[in-house]
Amino acid sequence: MNMSRQWAASFFTIWTGQQLSIAGSRAAQFALVWWLTLETGSASVLATASLVALAPQILLGPFVGTLIDRWNRRMIMIVADLFIALVGLWLAYLFWSGMMEIWHVYVVMLARSLGGTFHWPAMAASTTLMVPEKHYTRISGLNQTINGLMSLLGPPLGALLLSLMPLHGVMLFDVATAAFAVLPLLFVAVPQPNQEHVAAIKTRSFLSNAREGLRFVLHWPGMLVLLAGASILKIVLMPALSLLSLLVKNHFGGDAAEFGFMSSAVGLGMLLGGLSLGAWGGFNKKIYTVLLGVLGVGVACLVLGLSPAGMFWLGLLSVFAIGFMISLTDAPISAIMQASIPPQMQGRVFGLLGSLFALTTPIGLAIVLWIGDAVRIPVLFVLAGLVCLGVALACSLFPSFRNIEDHVVDEHA
Repeated sequence: MNMSRQWAASFFTIWTGQQLSIAGSRAAQFALVWWLTLETGSASVLATASLVALAPQILLGPFVGTLIDRWNRRMIMIVADLFIALVGLWLAYLFWSGMMEIWHVYVVMLARSLGGTFHWPAMAASTTLMVPEKHYTRISGLNQTINGLMSLLGPPLGALLLSLMPLHGVMLFDVATAAFAVLPLLFVAVPQPNQEHVAAIKTRSFLSNAREGLRFVLHWPGMLVLLAGASILKIVLMPALSLLSLLVKNHFGGDAAEFGFMSSAVGLGMLLGGLSLGAWGGFNKKIYTVLLGVLGVGVACLVLGLSPAGMFWLGLLSVFAIGFMISLTDAPISAIMQASIPPQMQGRVFGLLGSLFALTTPIGLAIVLWIGDAVRIPVLFVLAGLVCLGVALACSLFPSFRNIEDHVVDEHA
């Protein structure tokens, strides 16, 4: 077996198991959210559950990244997956015994998120060492494809399982799919950073390691511009996209069916965008693919906001384009970071960046609460589109942003 087949066999064995586990988790999450909806009918309860789930990533991301750079990443993924599975087993018991209460959901969300806070940067950092650099963008595009596919199939799978079995059965299904994530990790070797680098990291204090991740980002001008632009986009787009249901009801005069079509269109766009990027690979300079994606999102938001009330089909095409262009934006960013950040630094940097990006979600939710009914939803999409176009133009003016992939790491520093 040649080297190209060796990396593909090892990586995709682990990757496929992870995706099967995610499918089970998406179905269980749908069932859990639906149970909350039936039990409380409270938007504040659902919002609180979402914020609780973000807390570990926001507060612990930089410190978890430090541990990932110091410990064996394969073992971190195994322990994280087993921990999430045990939480699912406890949840199944609560539903089976009839002891389930609302506050249990918050504990479960917090625990599952804690496991995910360890798992995601460990998997991202391991991907860099398992996949040849020339395939980073394609693998990121494939991840976007699966994310879109999960958005399409996760809710129907959850609904199907709920029609076939009780809630504790759905939770046990999630536990069973976790085995697909753990078993390959027990048998497939996962490359680790150079042991000399790991030993050097361990000679310094834990807090010193965490500060090194922050210093790495601060001394990368192009990444600072990218972070600022991406944060602005997430803060602006999240309120608009979270109000799609109101856009359908109040502007297009639609009902649940139309909202379902529009939600599926976003997922389908992400799916096809990821497939296209996986086949194409993007521009040679990945940052140009990012700019194309941001410009595309901006134009699509403008079209959606300006769509007449009687042209629902145009709104449907617009949200499809938004999903498609989001894939073109996100995947190359992941590839840029994987190619530019040294393997021994990736845990800390990915953990820090994950924490910063997660922080944009509560800010976006606060904007939704602040705006309330004061701004018409179509106007919000027009403003979001203009901000996207402005961010793309502003970022492109910085040479450090355009040349972000040429960043040279000073190993001594």
